[in-house]
Amino acid sequence: MIINWYPGHMAKAKKLIQENMKMIDVVIELVDARIPKSSTNPMIGNLIGQKPAIIVLNKADLADPEEVKRWLQYYRSEGRIAIPLNSKESKSIKRLIQEIRSLAGPKLAHWRSRGLKNRSVRTMILGIPNVGKSTLMNRLAGRNAAKTADKPGETKGKQWVHLGDQLDLLDTPGVLWPKLEDQVSAYRLAATGAISDTVFDMETVVFSLIEEVRLHYPQALQARFSLTDLSTSREDIISTIGRKRGCLKKGNELDWEKTYKVILKEFREGKWGLISLDHIDRG
Repeated sequence: MIINWYPGHMAKAKKLIQENMKMIDVVIELVDARIPKSSTNPMIGNLIGQKPAIIVLNKADLADPEEVKRWLQYYRSEGRIAIPLNSKESKSIKRLIQEIRSLAGPKLAHWRSRGLKNRSVRTMILGIPNVGKSTLMNRLAGRNAAKTADKPGETKGKQWVHLGDQLDLLDTPGVLWPKLEDQVSAYRLAATGAISDTVFDMETVVFSLIEEVRLHYPQALQARFSLTDLSTSREDIISTIGRKRGCLKKGNELDWEKTYKVILKEFREGKWGLISLDHIDRG
């Protein structure tokens, strides 16, 4: 299975980012805390250039906390500023705003020296689709300033939002890269909902997800689905889950497609527990 998804509007989004980057003071690069490596767009580094940037590990409340700590240590060892974030929790939002202001300090001092005392800090949120950019934007603004959607790729154009107290934010559409060469990362992007469900083979993704979670978080599968034996085949495990969830056709036949959708939905919503798919020591 080869997973690739690069709709036309994403190419336009890249151009939009390039055109607006010169007016930005601080960049917020948003990644999924469950898959920091897989959800990092390799093009973003070139787009940011030398701009001050903060890596935000969003959805940290869904990830394995020990893995989040390891990723934070990794970024800091690289000399990069990184913070975990739960977009629904105010404490982490306040910390992000403090980091933005701190990074923008030299730039604001420069503008003040030129007599521009009221110039706002201009920030931009970058990240792949469905990583939580619009939700974060609304939390920063304290209102529904940006539309949110469960489907990846819903934000099509740029949106400037005044956050108050001399802080402006530019939202941009989520951008994937033209070719997903690492298919392990591609499967993880699909499993977490960053790629549209219509462009990948759901069976392959679910089988890979079950295998990985069975290997690294067996207790999560056992607890969520009341499974007693994980030594059987992936097909048997998935079939058992489907029957427990009532995914049946006439004649008591298993509805495989419905089962795959239920498994992905519950995983994406964090109902399996705190799980990370990207691991510092395992790739």
